[in-house]
Amino acid sequence: YFFLSNLSLADICFTSTTIPKMLVNVQTQSKAITYAGCITQIYFSIMFGGLDDFILTVMAYDRYVAICYPLHYMVIMNSKLCGLLVLVSWVITIMNSLLESLMLLRLSFCSDLEIPPFFCELKQVVQLACSDTFPNDMVMYLGAVLLGGGPLTVVLYSSSKIVSSICAIPSAQGKYKAFSTCTSHLSVVSLFYGTCLGVYLGSSGTCHPQSSATASVMYTVVTHMLNPLIYTLRN
Repeated sequence: YFFLSNLSLADICFTSTTIPKMLVNVQTQSKAITYAGCITQIYFSIMFGGLDDFILTVMAYDRYVAICYPLHYMVIMNSKLCGLLVLVSWVITIMNSLLESLMLLRLSFCSDLEIPPFFCELKQVVQLACSDTFPNDMVMYLGAVLLGGGPLTVVLYSSSKIVSSICAIPSAQGKYKAFSTCTSHLSVVSLFYGTCLGVYLGSSGTCHPQSSATASVMYTVVTHMLNPLIYTLRN
């Protein structure tokens, strides 16, 4: 529940970064945003989106220890380690979002810029710059590999170990009990990474503005909306 509270906080903050501005735009029939507002939106969306990713990774490790080492769970996942894991997640995501935002400030832009998504997405904004974007691209892709690929590897490894440990349980009741403790987490992880990978793999093959806008809604609104529903129904 300590990890769930941080995941909920990240979800609330992430959606609060994008949804209110979208609702204002719908109400006023204006799709404009200031330069400072766009940079601010990018900073907080990267930070809380990355925090979501790291908290899910920490929760994957938590479920791995609970299923694979149940007798040692309280010793391994003590309050000090839990607090440290969450603190490290916050620090890494804050530093990464700060670096990405500061790198964006060095770029020069032309006037009358337009991006397909309903919020300022880093990749879309960088593509509209008039100056050299090679350093930004390098930082962006390096961050995606390290801060995206690393957690994904941990999640996939822990999930495979969880499934193999559950399959090794002899009784059907034991398998059901073990599987029921991580069903919600596996569902949320599949939803989060499934939509993110689907969006970026799909966007690489098409540049249609409508499809890009729809994809941005999927991983910025739908995923974070379903997280509390999945965990609430499980409880």
